[in-house]
Amino acid sequence: MSASTPLSDNAMQRKPTVIVTIGMAGAGKSTFVQRMNSHLHSRDPSRPPYILNLDPAVAHVPFEPNIDIRDTVNYKEVMKQYNLGPNGGILTALNLFTTKFDQVLDLVEKRSESVDHIILDTPGQIEIFTWSASGAIITDAIASSFPTVVAYIIDTPRTTAPATFMSNMLYACSILYKTKLPFILVFNKTDVEPHEFAIEWMQDFEAFQAALASHSGSRDSEGEPTYMNSLMNSMSLVLDEFYKHLKAVGVSSMTGDGIKEFFDVVEECRGTYEKEYLPELVAARAAREKSLQDVKEDSLNRFMKDLAVDRATNPQSTSNDRWESDEENNDDDDDDDTGDNLLIGEEPWPGQYIDVTRMRRQDEQINWPRPG
Repeated sequence: MSASTPLSDNAMQRKPTVIVTIGMAGAGKSTFVQRMNSHLHSRDPSRPPYILNLDPAVAHVPFEPNIDIRDTVNYKEVMKQYNLGPNGGILTALNLFTTKFDQVLDLVEKRSESVDHIILDTPGQIEIFTWSASGAIITDAIASSFPTVVAYIIDTPRTTAPATFMSNMLYACSILYKTKLPFILVFNKTDVEPHEFAIEWMQDFEAFQAALASHSGSRDSEGEPTYMNSLMNSMSLVLDEFYKHLKAVGVSSMTGDGIKEFFDVVEECRGTYEKEYLPELVAARAAREKSLQDVKEDSLNRFMKDLAVDRATNPQSTSNDRWESDEENNDDDDDDDTGDNLLIGEEPWPGQYIDVTRMRRQDEQINWPRPG
C-alpha cells in the first residue's frame, strides 16, 4: 500500500486507537494512564493496551510501559553533557528520542494486530510536548498511521475559579487547533470536586457570567468591572462556538468512576477521525507528494534547458562529452604499469627504496644496504 492510498474501512478497523494524554503538571496524567491500563486489562485480558512513556524525567510510573524513553535516553546525563536545566534536559531528551521514532513506529506496527489501544503518556511540562518540534513530529507520525485521539487532562479542583477555568479552556483550544485531531476534555479528580459546574459553564454562557461576577476581585474600588473581568467575559463569548464541538467527560483516576464513559467517547472520536480527519490527512499527504514531485520535475526541466543552451552555444564541446573507448583505457593501463618500471640499482645507497614484494628468481642477487 502506498503512502498516498487511503486506508479502507476494514484496514482501519484492524488498527488500534491511539490515546495521547496531555495535561498540566499535577493534573494526574500518569494516574489516569494507570486507570485506563487497569480498565482495559479487566475488560479483555487477552488484548492489553500498548503503553509508551515519553517523560524522561519521571522517577516512577504506576504502570509498566512497553516502550520507555528512559531506556533510551538518560535524562540526567543529557543535562550534564549539554549543561542544561530541567526543562531543557527534558526537551533535548525528547528530541533525541524523536530521531529514532521510526523504529518505535515499527515496533508499534508489529503489535497492532494484537492490541486495541495505544496510550502515550507525555511529559508533565505540557509546553515541551505541545509546542516543540519533536512533539509535533510524534503526534503527526502517530496520527498518520493510526486513529488518534487527544485527551486533555484537567485538574478539576483547581478549575473552580473562573480565571483558572478560562486558562484551561484557552490552552485546550490552542492544542486542538494545533494538533487538528479529535479532542476530549477529561475533568480528572471528580472524587474530590464534581465536574458538573464546568459542564454548566461550557453549556450556559450566563452561568459563567454569574460565577465570574460573584468571584472576588471582579470589580475595582469604584465598583466597575476590572480589566481581567472584562477580558474573560469577551473570551467566554469567543469560546462559545468552541464548546459546541468539544466532548467532555468527568473521571476519577483513584476510584475509576467515569472511565467507561471515557472509552465510549473515545469510540465516538474514532468514528470522527475516520470520517473527517482521515480524508484531510490523506489529502494533505497527497498534496505534499505532488509538491515534491513538481519540484523534482521543475529541477529536471531546468537542467535539460541549461544543457541544451550549453550545447547550442558551444557545439565543439559536445564532441568531448563521451566515454573513453576500451582501447584508450588499455593504453592508459599499459602506461600506468608501474610494477615493471621499478628499478633496483646494483649498488644501493642508504635510504634507497627496495620493493621486497616482487617475485625474483633464485639466482637474482640483491645487495641489501647495511645500516650505518
